[in-house]
Amino acid sequence: MRLHVLYFARLRERFGVAEETLDFAGTTAADLVAVLQARGGAWAEELGGGRAFRVAVNQDIVALDAALPDQAEVAIFPPVTGG
Repeated sequence: MRLHVLYFARLRERFGVAEETLDFAGTTAADLVAVLQARGGAWAEELGGGRAFRVAVNQDIVALDAALPDQAEVAIFPPVTGG
């Protein structure tokens, strides 16, 4: 399956990329995060268990156990606070 992955805020800055298209063999958002973490370096640091981030699939925020459909747009971003 192919996914269009978008990165926002500090993640975009740390990864040095705003978006990419991936060929993906997994099925869930957690599988995708694991593939990205396996890249090591900033990827492992930012997507590791100690860092907060959210995942949205086709503009709907989802839990990590959510299934990813083929051709999905997946956004990964830090939680946002306002005031």
